[in-house]
Amino acid sequence: MDRLPVTTYPLRLAAPLAVFMALFFLAPLVMLGWVSGYEDAAMTQWGSLAAWRKTLDAFGLVVLGDTLLLGLQVTLLSLVLGYALAWLYLRLPPPLQTVVIFIVMLPLLTSVVVRTFAWIVILGRQGIVNSALLSFGWIETPAKLLYTRTGLVVALANVQLPLMVLPLITALQRIDPNLSDASASLGAGAWRTFRRVTVPLSLPGVVAGCMLTFAASITAFISQSLIGGGQMLFMPMYLYQQASSLSNYPFAAAIGLTFLAAVLVCVAAFNALGRMSRGYAAG
Repeated sequence: MDRLPVTTYPLRLAAPLAVFMALFFLAPLVMLGWVSGYEDAAMTQWGSLAAWRKTLDAFGLVVLGDTLLLGLQVTLLSLVLGYALAWLYLRLPPPLQTVVIFIVMLPLLTSVVVRTFAWIVILGRQGIVNSALLSFGWIETPAKLLYTRTGLVVALANVQLPLMVLPLITALQRIDPNLSDASASLGAGAWRTFRRVTVPLSLPGVVAGCMLTFAASITAFISQSLIGGGQMLFMPMYLYQQASSLSNYPFAAAIGLTFLAAVLVCVAAFNALGRMSRGYAAG
C-alpha cells in the first residue's frame, strides 16, 4: 500500500479550522460590513455609504494617520532598544541571559491594567521620573510627562519590547560568528562589520519584530486611553466612542473595517519587506 508523503494530508482535516474561522472571523466581518451600510444610527435605512464617507473624511483620515504614526514611533524606539538588548543578551553568560529574558518578558506576564497604571505612577507629576529629576536639580518644577505623546510612546515601547527583542535574538543567534572574524581579518572595523555583515543578516528578525510591534502598539486601546488621556484621539478610542458612548453602530463598524484594512495593508508591506530581506540576507 502506497503511503502519502509526510507533508500531504487530506483537506478534510482542515475542516474544523475552516469552520472556526468562518464562524468567529469571517461572519463578524460580514456583519460589520452589513451594519456599516445603514444610513442612520437608529439602523432604519440600509443601502447608504454615509458611514463610510464620514469615516474617510478629513477628520477620520487625520485620526487614522496619527494612529499609524504612533505605531511607527513606537516601533522605531522599540527597534533601537530591542536591538541593543538582543546584542547584549548574546554576549552575556547563560545565567545572566536567563535574568535578561525574564526582565524582557515581565511586561507580558503582567496584566495590561496593572502595567498601565504603573506607568501612570512613573510618569506623574509626583512620579518616579520627576522625583529623580528634581532631586538631582536638573529641573525646577515637575515636567509634564503623563498625557503626552512622548510618555505614551515610551510606555508602549516598554510594553511591546518583548515582541521586538525575541525575533531579534533568534535572528542574531543564527549568524555564524566566523563571518565577523572573517570581516575583521579583511580589515573591516567593528562598526563596518556591524553595518555590512550583522545588520543585513539580521534583517528578517528586524522585519518580524517591527511587524509585531507595530500591529500591537496601534491597537493598544487601554494604554492609549489611560496614558494618552483625552488629549489625543486614536482609532481604537474613536471606535469605542462611537459604539459605546454614542451608539452609532454603522459609523463604528465603518471605522473598524477601515482600521482593519489599514492594518492589513501595513502587515502586507512588512511581509513584502521580510521576503526581500530574506533574499538579501541569503545573497
